[in-house]
Amino acid sequence: MKQCTKQYITLQVNGRTYSLTVGDGQNNMPPQETLAHTLRDRLGLTGAKIGCDQGACGCCTVIMNGRAITSCMTFTCDCDGAEITTIEGLADAATGRLSDLQQSFIDHAGYQCGFCTPGVIMSAEALLREKEQPTEEEVREALAGNYCRCGTHYTAVEAVMACVEQRRSAK
Repeated sequence: MKQCTKQYITLQVNGRTYSLTVGDGQNNMPPQETLAHTLRDRLGLTGAKIGCDQGACGCCTVIMNGRAITSCMTFTCDCDGAEITTIEGLADAATGRLSDLQQSFIDHAGYQCGFCTPGVIMSAEALLREKEQPTEEEVREALAGNYCRCGTHYTAVEAVMACVEQRRSAK
C-alpha cells in the first residue's frame, strides 16, 4: 500500500470545498481511509453505498474528475484537489429537483430495492457526460461494473435510454 505523506487534502464535492487533516489523531482522516468512507462517515453523503467494499459491485460509484470510479477502492489521500460528484450532487441544489436521469429511473422503474441505484445512476451519468447519444450497447457496457441482486439491469438500461431519447427530443 502506498503511503500518504500529505498533512492536508482538499476535495471539491458536489461543488463544495472540504479540507481534511490527514493523520491518526482524533478527528483526523487516517491515511488509508477510502473515499467511500470519507463521503459517508465524514461528509454525511450516504448516497454512495458500501456493498462489497472490494470494487466489484459498483454500489459506491461516484464521478471523480469526469470519470466513474469505485470509491471503496480509492484512497481519499489520492483525491487531493479532485472534483467529485455523488448522487446527491445530481439534483438541483436550489430546488431539490432531481436530474432528468434520476427522474427517468423513477419514471421507468429502473430500480427495485434501490441499494445499487445510486452507483448505477452515477455510472450512467459519467457515460452521458462523455457521450450525449450512446447506443444501448454502450449503456450496457458502462453499467457492466454495477451489480444488482434484484435483477433490475434491464429496466436500468431502459431508464438510461429513455433519458437519452428525452434529451435528443429536447434539442
